[in-house]
Amino acid sequence: MEGKAPIMRRSALAAIAAIGSASLLLSGCSKADDNKNENGTKSAGANAATKGVVNVSDKKGGTVTYEMSDVPDSFDPGNTYYAYMYNLSRLWARPLMTFKPGPGDEGNTLVPDLAASKGVPSDGGKTWTYKLRSGLEYEDGTPITSKDVKYAVERSNFARDVLSLGPNYFQQFLAGGDKYKGPYKDKSDKGLSSIETPDDTTIVFHLKQPFQEFDYLVAAPQTAPVPKAKDKGVDYVKNIVSSGSYKFQSYEDGKQAVLVRNENWDPKTDPLRKQLPDKIVVNLKVNPEKIDQDVLAGNAIDLAGTGVQASTQADVLTDPAKKANTDNTYGGRLVYMALNTKVKPFDKIECRKAVQYAIDKVSVQTAEGGPIRGEVASTVLPPDIPGYAKSDAYATKGSKGDVAKAKEQLAACGKTSISTNISARSDRPQEIDAATAIINSLKKVGINATLKQYPSGKYFTDYAGVPKFTEKQNIGLIMMQWGADWPSGYGFLQQILNGKAISQSGNTNLAQYDNKEVNDLLAKAIGTQDAGERNSLYTQIDKKTMDDAVLVPLTYFKVLLGRPTNYTNLVSTAAFSGQYDYLNIGVASK
Repeated sequence: MEGKAPIMRRSALAAIAAIGSASLLLSGCSKADDNKNENGTKSAGANAATKGVVNVSDKKGGTVTYEMSDVPDSFDPGNTYYAYMYNLSRLWARPLMTFKPGPGDEGNTLVPDLAASKGVPSDGGKTWTYKLRSGLEYEDGTPITSKDVKYAVERSNFARDVLSLGPNYFQQFLAGGDKYKGPYKDKSDKGLSSIETPDDTTIVFHLKQPFQEFDYLVAAPQTAPVPKAKDKGVDYVKNIVSSGSYKFQSYEDGKQAVLVRNENWDPKTDPLRKQLPDKIVVNLKVNPEKIDQDVLAGNAIDLAGTGVQASTQADVLTDPAKKANTDNTYGGRLVYMALNTKVKPFDKIECRKAVQYAIDKVSVQTAEGGPIRGEVASTVLPPDIPGYAKSDAYATKGSKGDVAKAKEQLAACGKTSISTNISARSDRPQEIDAATAIINSLKKVGINATLKQYPSGKYFTDYAGVPKFTEKQNIGLIMMQWGADWPSGYGFLQQILNGKAISQSGNTNLAQYDNKEVNDLLAKAIGTQDAGERNSLYTQIDKKTMDDAVLVPLTYFKVLLGRPTNYTNLVSTAAFSGQYDYLNIGVASK
């Protein structure tokens, strides 16, 4: 998912593998534990939330505030793919499975949520059965049934002309999924026959092939129940019916969402949520510098989880008291640039290789904020995702690019110069700075790229994720950041490399890469029971992708989060790209 998402992205959007706490320590922070917060309490110290839960408390009351510089793709759990929305949506939308609140790799542990237990596989992994917990109710007191879960999956995956922002795994893997037209066109109550609901608490998924990681798939918010009678398609976002511990009090598109306690949420049916604050406020379109100020003052959380701005970073790292309230964590994400294989001349491998050799990755790393923001990358899979194997197909001295090799590949492509466009998100200064560094590198070899900026809230729906748009606008280079949808090579690779994942809107296979060998390896991997064997296949996919030069790995993403001192139960979780787990954050003082 794109960081997203989409997650999970969208980070994604974004389950990721273990965080090694030893590698997360900020330089010079050994005395951080001795620093005091503004309210006089002792700081837990730099990186404390990567190793445990900070400010543990069951205290109820108060308001938790989230702030974001743009807008999310959607608050609709069936129409989102950003990791931070996967994270936040659990407050009002309970999927069949979810991730256990906990630091680092503990946060990758799958636990039942709406379901009473993990899925029961049969038929070699082609059939998965789940039983719902008893006593489940929506915010209006009506019972939640397995039919509501079935409907939620159908609307989110099979009505791509209406809801196009989330992944389409279910559409790809459910038997008959390629023929079903979705609930808005299907006027019967039967729905997709490969999802069965023999009673109100049982749901059975029939797949066209074995899927050994299906429990991870149903942890997506797409399995959060939606009552068919209340669904208004894309407008459902205006009146979401909560199945979680909080419900919407108000929603202003592009401005603010306010959540309050769901009085019909029963803690007896939910061992995970604590329902601590009285109110949760999500403020959108907030100036990035103001977000930093509010976070450092202890009064807000950066919803997107992208960390403090570059201008704030220097101030934080040189002030021991401020540094003591930060967490520098791997986000399980890759910052990369996709080479659009449908935009000439990048349909030719030699032109793509010219770009690979031309880029000074150290300059990109510096533009993003230095090593604290990420390590120079050379593979598709980050080091903390199973299947990673160290390699560098386009190695250059000091990772600073090789003009001679780039020009050599350009000549082999039949070009002396190229004119193209590069896209980046307008509200992500570091991404813009990284794109600018790339433009400067490419110019040295005769590749002239013009920067095109688009808002992150519509980056995938209207611009970079719309193949017709990128082709018409000559966008051959696309800035991207990606996190695993779940902690496996498949969870990371499927939505950005599989040709079947290419969609006409909300597309995350930005290179429009459709290689039969890669597609077949992905299909083989997900049906392989042995984890070691699966990981070996993921390594092969990574190598083949790099050989084809369709992605330029830039950095293995790290994030410097400001930890608000007035909030409780703060823990950086691997499940959501290193973000704080939003499920049980409370307020230290009302």
